[in-house]
Amino acid sequence: MIDDIFEAPMPATFPPLFTGEAVSGSTDPFTKACSQAIIGCDAGLLVHSITPDQIKAAIVFAPETPLEEAMHAMIACGVGFQNAMGALAPPEVGVHFGWQGEIYVNGGRAGRLRVAASDTDPIKEPSWLVVGLEIDLLPQGEGETGERPNETCLMMEGCGDISPIRLLESWSRHTLVWLNDIENDGPRALHEQWRGLAKGVGEAVTVGAASGTYVGIDENFGLLLKTGSETRLVPLSSIIENGDQI
Repeated sequence: MIDDIFEAPMPATFPPLFTGEAVSGSTDPFTKACSQAIIGCDAGLLVHSITPDQIKAAIVFAPETPLEEAMHAMIACGVGFQNAMGALAPPEVGVHFGWQGEIYVNGGRAGRLRVAASDTDPIKEPSWLVVGLEIDLLPQGEGETGERPNETCLMMEGCGDISPIRLLESWSRHTLVWLNDIENDGPRALHEQWRGLAKGVGEAVTVGAASGTYVGIDENFGLLLKTGSETRLVPLSSIIENGDQI
């Protein structure tokens, strides 16, 4: 029934430096953005799709810094999304982030951020980097929502009246503000914002093959993982997907 009444949204209006490209059908915006980046598109391409149950979007970046520092763009996209939700959602709605890109709304997982790049070497400057955003508007999968108690969606958290296209536009604007702030003043303010939005600090986590206590982040948002008396750094670039394999 929802599919029957759903109408395609009006074209999105994005701020300067972003160029929107809407896709439909089975085309995945993240995959499309990576493909365009490999071919050689301009930075600022924002590929997106809105369906009745989900928002998907991806932004192409052309970093001029080593990969580990370029990963600040992912954090800017995350904080930009939280700011957009803060502007559009009811005041009681809280947005937090798992270190590996998980997006939580009122404690339940409602989406994710994901990243791909031309190179996974943290000390090299990638020719491109893509940050993807996925947000569930309606419950996903089959069965009753009670079968997935740790998952949620915007509708279930009282955000059903938010226009998906307005949320997408607001996300792009707030993200651009943070990107400009990083360029002009460095990541200090972004770091402070992210610390207040990080979920799971002080808790046991598993990252790849490593497990321990998530005790904080370093200056490049790498995870500080404590195991026994030892604390090790897990670089944020370790979550990158290989762009050539997407």
